[in-house]
Amino acid sequence: MKMDIKKAFSYFLCIAVLLLLPAACGQKPGGDKAPIADGVYSADFKTDGSMFHVNEAHHGKGTLTVKDGKMTIHITMPSKNTVNLFPGSAEDAQKEGAELIQPTLDTVTYDDGTTEEVYGFDIPVPYLDREFDCALVGTKGKWYDHKVSVSNPEPISAASVEDGEYLCAVTLTGGSGKASVESPARIVVKDGRMTATVVWSSSHYEYMTIGETKYEPVNTEGNSTFEIPVELDKDIAVSALTTAMSEPHLIDYTLHFDGASLKKAE
Repeated sequence: MKMDIKKAFSYFLCIAVLLLLPAACGQKPGGDKAPIADGVYSADFKTDGSMFHVNEAHHGKGTLTVKDGKMTIHITMPSKNTVNLFPGSAEDAQKEGAELIQPTLDTVTYDDGTTEEVYGFDIPVPYLDREFDCALVGTKGKWYDHKVSVSNPEPISAASVEDGEYLCAVTLTGGSGKASVESPARIVVKDGRMTATVVWSSSHYEYMTIGETKYEPVNTEGNSTFEIPVELDKDIAVSALTTAMSEPHLIDYTLHFDGASLKKAE
């Protein structure tokens, strides 16, 4: 009987340790749901290395997206020297079947107005305010271990931005790939609404549409210019009628305004 009591006590002790272990590691038992609501945030991104950091144009911040309880932060690098990232150790990154984080091509605008194309990465974030492993490999093929952390998430929306004029990096996709829009774009925030001035690379756009709403150009000379309502860090489906071809064509595009690049206009 005494032996049974000892076995039972040992069993319950093991169960208690297993239940307390996630809490000791800073995780809640039974799940890894994000501690903040789904949405898009600006957040601080810190690392333990002087060579691994966010591009200076983004002032140490990335865009944190929370969807279905999972967190991912997009960071823009200073250059194209970092080829891949891995959400774990350098050793695990080199194992067969390891899924590396592929770069995106980001355009940054510096304080002096110059622009540059650099790499960006979407990094899974297991938790906030604590360091986690993130390995990187450069152009020379050598992997390095790093510790990174994400903190101070702040919602990005017109309601969270004070009224005023801003500049914001914008990308255009769709169509034949020949058209472009001026970046950074000028954005006006007023009474919780954002309106962007979109300047096309052509003077042949007669109007734009977003859903069922039609927008006429606001200029009569130079490249076609429109003022449209926008949201940050969201793919905005638009259409634009061009007369540059043999007959008018309504072409579908996608605009994306990078919230992490938003800064006050001079």
